[in-house]
Amino acid sequence: MEFGLFKKEWLNEMVTNNGDSVLNLTFENPVLLVFLRHFGCIFCKEALVDISKNRSKIETGGLKIVFVHMTDFETAEKNFNKFGLLNVIHVSDPNCRYYTAFGLVKGNFNQLFGLQSLIRGFSAGIKNGQAPSAQIGDGFQMPGVFVIDSGELKESFIHNLSSDRPDYLQLASCCVIK
Repeated sequence: MEFGLFKKEWLNEMVTNNGDSVLNLTFENPVLLVFLRHFGCIFCKEALVDISKNRSKIETGGLKIVFVHMTDFETAEKNFNKFGLLNVIHVSDPNCRYYTAFGLVKGNFNQLFGLQSLIRGFSAGIKNGQAPSAQIGDGFQMPGVFVIDSGELKESFIHNLSSDRPDYLQLASCCVIK
């Protein structure tokens, strides 16, 4: 599968908080690569809740979860810890170079603030007991999720609206190790 400007070289450039390249990680285990919106976004918080709830199922299936965010490692870890996502692997991309490489665009007004996103944001906030907070990163950046195995893209979910909600278990199912 090809997306955006994706090339394996980008995966090699993507260095995690542990000092590993994402490319190398994909040869150890398939990777669920989750590009987040900014940490103040209600939908980013919803994604972190969903992944936290499903983390053990995803990891038991043999996948590694790797997050990509737009802040420094320390700030990101504080945010991950709030959602019980301790010791997660993540990549800092404050200039959104990797977002662009994976074809993730800047959202337009409707994608970010349209009626459907506003309704879902209100619902997600009430359901998860979360409210939007200070923007940490580019508020226009759209998120996405990719499954990569041995340097090859296997599955993807590219958000059309900021409010779109991926099924992380379904995405991960393409590479479950039996």
